[in-house]
Amino acid sequence: MIRLTDIKLPLNTDLTDAMAVLAALPSFPIHLVREATLSGRSVDARKKDQICLTCSFLLQVTDPEKFFKKCKQYHVQPYTPFVYHLPRLRAQDAAKRFLVVGAGPAGLFAALTLAKAGADVTLIERGRPVEQRMEDVQRFFQSGVLCTESNIQFGEGGAGTFSDGKLTTGIKSPLVGVVLDALVQSGAPAEIKVLAKPHIGTDLLPNIVKNIRNNILSLGGKVRFGTKLQRLLIKDGAVRGAVLKTPQGITEEPFDACILAIGHSARDTLEELFACGVPMMQKPFAAGVRIEHPQALIDRGRYGRFAGHPALGAADYKLVAHTPDHRSAYTFCMCPGGEVVAAASEENMVVTNGMSRYARDGQNANAALLVGVGAEDFGSDHPLAGMAWQRKIERAAFVAGGGEYRAPVQRVEDLLCHRATTRLGEVRPTYSRGVTPSSLDAYLPDAVTDAIRAAIADLDRKLPGFAHPDALLTGAETRSSSPVRILRDDGLESSLRGLFPCGEGAGYAGGIISAAVDGIRCAHAVLEVS
Repeated sequence: MIRLTDIKLPLNTDLTDAMAVLAALPSFPIHLVREATLSGRSVDARKKDQICLTCSFLLQVTDPEKFFKKCKQYHVQPYTPFVYHLPRLRAQDAAKRFLVVGAGPAGLFAALTLAKAGADVTLIERGRPVEQRMEDVQRFFQSGVLCTESNIQFGEGGAGTFSDGKLTTGIKSPLVGVVLDALVQSGAPAEIKVLAKPHIGTDLLPNIVKNIRNNILSLGGKVRFGTKLQRLLIKDGAVRGAVLKTPQGITEEPFDACILAIGHSARDTLEELFACGVPMMQKPFAAGVRIEHPQALIDRGRYGRFAGHPALGAADYKLVAHTPDHRSAYTFCMCPGGEVVAAASEENMVVTNGMSRYARDGQNANAALLVGVGAEDFGSDHPLAGMAWQRKIERAAFVAGGGEYRAPVQRVEDLLCHRATTRLGEVRPTYSRGVTPSSLDAYLPDAVTDAIRAAIADLDRKLPGFAHPDALLTGAETRSSSPVRILRDDGLESSLRGLFPCGEGAGYAGGIISAAVDGIRCAHAVLEVS
């Protein structure tokens, strides 16, 4: 097989017939191609007057040597597809029981991998099944009644279920393809295997998550909701079981290994694990606000005269600035055509996140605008100091919002002029619990506010319109990643034998794909040491 890359094509190119696309290329030996498949598609918007598609193809050719000689002006190279070999449970381990804690991407894929390997695996989730979780989230949006065990952070599918379902990742593992294949088999659009920036959308993710759960069950795995890890049972430096809080009460159950995929917001669980002696350390992360613009403004800033072209869709962005005080500020989890959502998991705290549906057809664009923070901000090197710092910010945001989980907002112009917002402008907020005009100074430390203020002007030079006077800053955004890293060795195992810290909550992933890949890797590690 041969891979053909970096093919520049007009935006209106019909990519449904790969052979026809290649036949139209100048001096391309189409007569030597037996079969062609589109394998990659991205948008090149570096020159706004020459925006085009950049595509790659996988080819089966009749005479490779002759093909390479005739294709010297093209980027071609031999390609060997990755073939995934699923480990199998050893016969001597057939009676062993394995626990996976948390049904986010890491936990779901860890449990799915163990179930496929023939292991006796139990997946527990403190929250509810995704169907009921959707009802709990909508109830919170509409009434302000927060279920602390079933919300945007907790429940089947993890925090990523109520986001944009972004599948972009910086990791190069061949297991990325394994994850994408599983998502497509569970109902995701097939295009996620081709697009450079694939996404699924909050409206499609719940059904996909449910299908993964049903696959685990069909393979003999067990899935238990409303079941929370209270503490680990440890003997002679090894995990022997777990104390679980279930709908029926507290139980002690033996397990031979535990994959800990608790997500970045299970603060009470982290406190219990720390008390149990699970080795962990403080981890720097980032915090700030959600910035909200009209999507049409972002489209024009990114695509110029091509804005609105059907091949482009709603524009996204990813920006970085370095402030005079040597902090980094950057945009994260950008949601084109989306909305800012209430993401609290503890009472009387305000947390924001972003969400888009598959169509990305909302009026506004939003993204996290974050500043890196660490021990110098937390005032302590205690492993859980970052978590305490998050809580302090979220409580202050609740007060600044006026209660009832309303969020404080500030116009960009007001921030830059060092004044509190008293009225809103052109940009209408999408945060469903309602907003209160306020100031970032009311809930964020000066260092974070100053860094955001300094970054906005720089980011406006990179994306015209970013500093729109009426753009809204909604806070607080504190859950960008875990404030803790649960330590593990090169074999992915804690110094407590049989414990495998996993995914974003343990500090080893950042997003749906990297978390899912880490779940697969931890499942492999469990099978190797069992």
